[in-house]
Amino acid sequence: MSAGNGRASDEAAIRELIERWARAVRAKDLDGILAHHSADILMFDVPPPLVSRGIDAYRNTWDTFFDWADDPVVFDIDNMEITAGGDVAFVVALMRCAGTEKNGEHIGLEFRLTVGLRKLGGQWTVVHEHHSIPAT
Repeated sequence: MSAGNGRASDEAAIRELIERWARAVRAKDLDGILAHHSADILMFDVPPPLVSRGIDAYRNTWDTFFDWADDPVVFDIDNMEITAGGDVAFVVALMRCAGTEKNGEHIGLEFRLTVGLRKLGGQWTVVHEHHSIPAT
């Protein structure tokens, strides 16, 4: 297999991993959300806590999201780019979600996603996740 074919295969596997993760979020499937994330994941998020380290802390951030998110959950990928090397890759994406603020206002939110992955035991694994919104 040429390096180009291997890279295309890795990029396809990563695209499927991210799309499967987004589907799990929309389905509120916590096991699916956590799948393919490392035990020591580091996440930077929009709502506090701004930094979460470890799979348990990462898991807890989803309670905050689901308390806010409208039903059915909006968690859509508008644009995704993948760069994969032999054992390290990253994904950048523009995404949308929607929820209800504490004051009752329903809002749509466009956000940026950056995901860092490592190939561990032959499988792509999320080791870093960063959600951000543009400063206003």
